[in-house]
Amino acid sequence: MTRTPVTVGTTLVLGATGTTGGRTAAQLTAAGHRVRAASRRAAPVPGAEPVPFDWYDPATHAAALDGVDRVYLVPPVGDPDPAAVMMPFLHRARSAARVRRAVLLSSSAVPPGGPAVGMVHQALPELFEEWAVLRPSWFMQNFTGAHAHAVSIREDGVVLTATGNGRVGFVDAEDIAASAVCALTDERAPNTDLVLTGPQALGYDDVATAIAEVTGRPVVHRRLSYEQMRDRLTAVLPVEFAAMLAGMDRAVAEGAEDRVTDTVQRLTGRPPGTFRAFLEREVRR
Repeated sequence: MTRTPVTVGTTLVLGATGTTGGRTAAQLTAAGHRVRAASRRAAPVPGAEPVPFDWYDPATHAAALDGVDRVYLVPPVGDPDPAAVMMPFLHRARSAARVRRAVLLSSSAVPPGGPAVGMVHQALPELFEEWAVLRPSWFMQNFTGAHAHAVSIREDGVVLTATGNGRVGFVDAEDIAASAVCALTDERAPNTDLVLTGPQALGYDDVATAIAEVTGRPVVHRRLSYEQMRDRLTAVLPVEFAAMLAGMDRAVAEGAEDRVTDTVQRLTGRPPGTFRAFLEREVRR
């Protein structure tokens, strides 16, 4: 696929210090695009204009939107009903701020009209003539940093899931960001939802084996029931959100995420990175 990027105005990147937002802001600025980097504390982002933004503080919304013509939307983390705070912002973006293009970060596990951000997905085409919904599979970055999987691997040498033998097309956040940049800046907006995966579907047994081989530390996959996973998550998350996440694990066990797509290749012109390459890159850091 031959990409046709265009010179765009200013892009508002929400969650600009987060996993995909930070990478999207970095890739946009590296390509010479103007970026307004939004985060709660307006943290500095190289090459971008920092701006304070809080989904739950509407007083921050107008200034963040001022002068932008497209926006990368990262929903509020951990909110089981993000549409309640996102929809007023989106209506303001369309009517008052004249935003032309919106790219929403959703999930491969959430269909349009489904739970959580699925309601925002469903509404997006009615709000914006130019739009895209990115629906990535599980992040490879879940096994590094502060994610619960990464913590349990470091502390106990285990990955805890209720996924059984289910497989997932894990995707690198760098590839999600690259796809977001294309969706934001290509001459023609995708105007569809895009399921993003890596090049292969892996079970969590495969994941544990790969991590052990690359790091040289023993790692195993410990299988939990749906109820055990739900109760474990409830200790640190709201009950409704914990049940939803445990339900996603159960869906994986039933084969819901056992797929790969060529979307990253079609959007960016290059193949998505493998899990092994991701691990080797992270170990070198």
